[in-house]
This record gives sequence, C-alpha cells and structure tokens, in this order.
Amino acid sequence: MTTQPARSRATLTDISSRAWEHPADRGALVALRKLKGFDTLLKAMSGLFNERAVRLVYLGSAVRADERQFSRLHRLLGEVGRTLDAPELPELYVIANPVPGALTIGMNKPFIVLNSGTVDLLDEEELRFVVAHELGHAMSGHAVYQTLLQRMIMLSGVLTVVPGGSLGLRAIMAGLYEWSRKAELSADRAGLLATQDPAVVTRVHMKLASGGHLGDLDATSFFAQGQEYDDADLRDSVLKLLLIENRSHPFLVVRAAEVRRWVDSGEYTRILSGDYPRRQDDDSAKVSEAAAAAARSYTETFKQSQDALGKMVHDVAGVLGSVKLWLDEQWRRGQD
Repeated sequence: MTTQPARSRATLTDISSRAWEHPADRGALVALRKLKGFDTLLKAMSGLFNERAVRLVYLGSAVRADERQFSRLHRLLGEVGRTLDAPELPELYVIANPVPGALTIGMNKPFIVLNSGTVDLLDEEELRFVVAHELGHAMSGHAVYQTLLQRMIMLSGVLTVVPGGSLGLRAIMAGLYEWSRKAELSADRAGLLATQDPAVVTRVHMKLASGGHLGDLDATSFFAQGQEYDDADLRDSVLKLLLIENRSHPFLVVRAAEVRRWVDSGEYTRILSGDYPRRQDDDSAKVSEAAAAAARSYTETFKQSQDALGKMVHDVAGVLGSVKLWLDEQWRRGQD
C-alpha cells in the first residue's frame, strides 16, 4: 500500500451550507414546505417510525468506523469535517453490500452509511469526496427529507389503496424526488469543496458509471457523452423527463457536467478564496431570496440549454410574449 503525501487544503471556517447548495435545491425545499399538509405528513411519518430502531439496525448489522475499525474512513471523516468546519460529525457505518453506494439518513441525528462496494472501488482521495458528499447532506439538513422519501417509498403500497391517496402521494413523491436530485448536486459541490480537486470528482463519477474501469475511460470523451445527452431532440427530451421522474439521483454524466459548470462559473474559486456565506448569518437569510435564486436558476437553465424541449419552451415563451405586446398595442390603439 502506498502512502500519498499530504496536501494543503483551505479550511472553510464557519462556512454555511448555503455556499454549496444549488439554487434549485433551496427552491425545491421552499416548494416542499408549501405543499398542502406537508408539515403534518412529516410529523406523522416521524411518529410511524422509530429513528432509534433504524440506527440500531446498522449498529447491529454493519461496522461503525472509529480509530480501530475502518480507521482510514474515520480519519477522512475528521479531515473533511475540519475542512468544512462541521459543528458536529455524524457516525459512519460500512455495510456489506457489493453495489457501490452511500446514504445519509436520520431526522434528529443523521448518520452516514457506505456500502462495502464503494470502499472497494475507490481510492483514498475518491473516498474523501464521497464522505464529504455525505457530510454535505448532513450539514444541509438533507437527511430529514431523504429519510422521509425512503419512508414514503415503503408506504406507497399502503397509501395507494386509500381513496384519493394515490394522487396526493404521487404529487408529494414527485416533489421529494425533484428535491432529492437537486440535493445530490449540492452534495457534490460540498464534496468538491472538501476535496479541492475537480479531477477527483470526475474520477468518482466515471468509476461509478463504469464499475471502476478507469483505465478504459477518457475524461474528454466522458464529458462529450454528457454533452450528447444534453443535446437531445424533442422526443428524447420528453423521454428524459419520464425516465428521471422516480429517480432520487441525477444520471452520473449529468452530475459530472454540473460540477464542471459550477467550477467554470468561478463560484468554486471564489469560495476557496474565503468569499462565502457564514453560518452566523443563516438566521437572517430570506426565504424569498432563496426562491428568487431558484427561479433565476431554472430560467437560466432554459436559456442556456441545448436541449430541444428547453429551447422550444423558451422560444414559445418569447413568441407568446411578443404576441401579448402586439395585442396590448392594438388594444391601446382601439381605445384611442
């Protein structure tokens, strides 16, 4: 086993999770809170399941990382916690599952679970990104809604037999899935801020997409593949909407492209230089500003997207706007 030399990373003292949260992530949370009966449902779901029982399942069936068990992961968690200046570190468990994956779960006291397949597949720096990705979920409070999503999935078969329950269930789950996909983009940014090496993030996405055959892959071709996915025609655009409706994670080529766009925007470099929102100002952050930022994000995505459906929606909106201006002008002339 080779030991990599330690490298210096900027410590992001008192950084707020708002620094890495995707605008649409914050906007989705605002939308979820506005869903009729959402708060009541959240409390009901919390009461139906004992969180202590969930933790006991992992305590009894998985391995908790500490100084003597999975000590490398325990060290990485401490290091990324210091880089992101986490007020509290969650527990970390490794469970026997050959399929690569990770999860942050728990409403009151979140904890991280890594599949053994993830530990086997990734090198130390790549594991650093995954651990930081999950810590980003915990610091953003995503675990609350991720836990609710998992419980809603388990209850979906029961609720569909309730009169009128299927429609309400589908609306709530669609909102939760949309939020979950945007939360993954946020957590990828948190992972990058802790790793501070964009190439590592790209490697993780490439390994997860291929099963680990990194020697057979090329980053340029991987990003070109992502661009081809974006450059879909109208028929494929509709298919993409249907394909992701019940997915909790965006496709890996999409995630890689999103991280690259965030780096290219200059936001990543600005944060590393110390220009980022602080936790001490979280209480003064306005929901209306978060919602406006989310709206701007979606609008900008439609404007810049090469996707046929996005272009069509944007062009149709422009035509309708022009028609409205023409009708208003004709109406004013008629009044004169």
